[in-house]
Parts: sequence; C-alpha cells; structure tokens
Amino acid sequence: MAKLKVTYKKSSIGYSQDQKDTVKALGLRKLNSVATHNDTPAIRGMLFKVRHLVEVEEVN
Repeated sequence: MAKLKVTYKKSSIGYSQDQKDTVKALGLRKLNSVATHNDTPAIRGMLFKVRHLVEVEEVN
C-alpha cells in the first residue's frame, strides 16, 4: 500500500475549528512537522480539507 508523507506548512490560525481539528487528527503539531499515513480514502478526504495548509508527497 502506498504511503503519504504530510508536512504542515502553513499555520491554521484564523481558520475554522474543524480545520484545526483535522490538522491535529493528522498528527501534525508544529509547523514543518511531518506525519506518514497509509493512502486511504479517509486520509485523502482529511488532506483535501486542509490542502491549503499542508504539503503531500507519495512515498513508496
């Protein structure tokens, strides 16, 4: 299964609480922190919701 490397690039300050909660649920705490997740539809949906705050790359 493919993996996704997610990097927290832009602060969630000023954005809605549900977007802040999504960033936290992805395991991202501080700016430039990195989390790795399996490529599932649920994770893809979370990433789509905060796509303006994170950077995503596929890892084999």
